[in-house]
Amino acid sequence: MSSTTIWAHRDPAFQNTDMTGYKVEALDGSIGKIDDATYEVGSDHIVVDTGPWILGKKVMIPAGVIDRIDPTDEKVYVDRSKDQIKDSPKLDQAQRPDATHRDQVGGYYG
Repeated sequence: MSSTTIWAHRDPAFQNTDMTGYKVEALDGSIGKIDDATYEVGSDHIVVDTGPWILGKKVMIPAGVIDRIDPTDEKVYVDRSKDQIKDSPKLDQAQRPDATHRDQVGGYYG
């Protein structure tokens, strides 16, 4: 997946789903809940609170990593493992993601 498409939803219908509060499922299990979801063209992403799983770390996950959404069960499925998410750049909770952080995350997932 290229770095330009990593920030776009695979299915445009995903942009019409408020995913805030949905649980997030990695390839090998649950990783947390969505704190925030943005629908900005060219930088769509979700912010996941991993809770106690990795000591409350929040991570930004580009929308292109989302494989599917189950609105009935309120779950978002991503095509990465728990370890890949755990090892992703940490989101500083004191500030909104900036261009530098977005570039780090795009490079990591892209």
